[in-house]
Amino acid sequence: MKYLFGAALLVLLSLQRAHADPVGETHRVTTEKTAVLRDAERRDQLRVTVWYPATKGSVEQPLVIGPPDKPLFEVGSVAFDAPFADGGSRPILLLSHGAGGSARLMGWFGIAMARAGYVVIAVDHPGDNFTDVKTTAAMLLAWDRAEDLRSALAAAENDPVIGPHLDRARVGVAGVSFGGYTALVAAGARSSDLDRLFAFCAENPNDGVCRTHFDRKKTLDSPEIAAERARAGEDHRLPEVQAAFVMAPGPIQMLDPASLVAMRTPVSIMLGDEDKDVPPATNGLIAAKAIPGATLLRLPGVGHTDFVADCTDAGRATFGQRCTFSVPQADTHRQAIAAAQEFFAKTLAKAP
Repeated sequence: MKYLFGAALLVLLSLQRAHADPVGETHRVTTEKTAVLRDAERRDQLRVTVWYPATKGSVEQPLVIGPPDKPLFEVGSVAFDAPFADGGSRPILLLSHGAGGSARLMGWFGIAMARAGYVVIAVDHPGDNFTDVKTTAAMLLAWDRAEDLRSALAAAENDPVIGPHLDRARVGVAGVSFGGYTALVAAGARSSDLDRLFAFCAENPNDGVCRTHFDRKKTLDSPEIAAERARAGEDHRLPEVQAAFVMAPGPIQMLDPASLVAMRTPVSIMLGDEDKDVPPATNGLIAAKAIPGATLLRLPGVGHTDFVADCTDAGRATFGQRCTFSVPQADTHRQAIAAAQEFFAKTLAKAP
């Protein structure tokens, strides 16, 4: 296993790029048939956020989450619905958020990658996002998160504004936490039956990934959920995906160990050594050891929520320890961005 270390020069280059051409943000809504099983209102809709290089002179505005006068998170700055920059088709990066998160909570990463030249396609996973009612089905039918990315990519490719700027020969996927699990599934890993996770949690009830309590029996007794559960071990990979960059991935216990060993897609894993929510020992380190050729970057003193958007003072007052960090959050973000840019520059450059 090789270890990936971000050099000071790489961080400097990343910072320089952060002040380069403007980034646009646009939104679309598409459909995903599995969404009705996961969404509390049984909608088949999938919200899609796209970040992309915008034309020079596009005016960016601050992007925040929460009340405009007292935001909880500062995401960055974007030019809303600005025209795409010229320059032909660009590499694609699919982006998946963590449990209860959102595309915008990952905006710190997506905007930076767009500023580096990628078209970033992110989703709000139905039934498991910052805005909508959280459902048990969304947590149990985890492999359908990869289907969200598939539908979002198809919608972007067929969009008359976005499609002409996409290079299907260069497609990467990234995610954090549950989004890291999603990225691995999109890159070729397969879910195991849920009984494997249940058995793990029965033996390790205090493990971070086992602390979420939900009425799984009522959900699993539903005939339509049982039918979808039968698809858990199917191949949900996206054939376009050529590389996966995952941050604090989990729950790895939901993946078939043999499928990790069989993966041939390049994978880079970033972990925080102080992650108590998705402990590396039972998650990311298992994946890093099993996946052939996976690279690993461990960040000392970094926890789990370090990988969400920048907390404001109001965010710290609201979320307490979830917005308290031993290492400056901005430093963690810079390392993640620099490592991802280096990784995708290597793995997508050889695309046909």
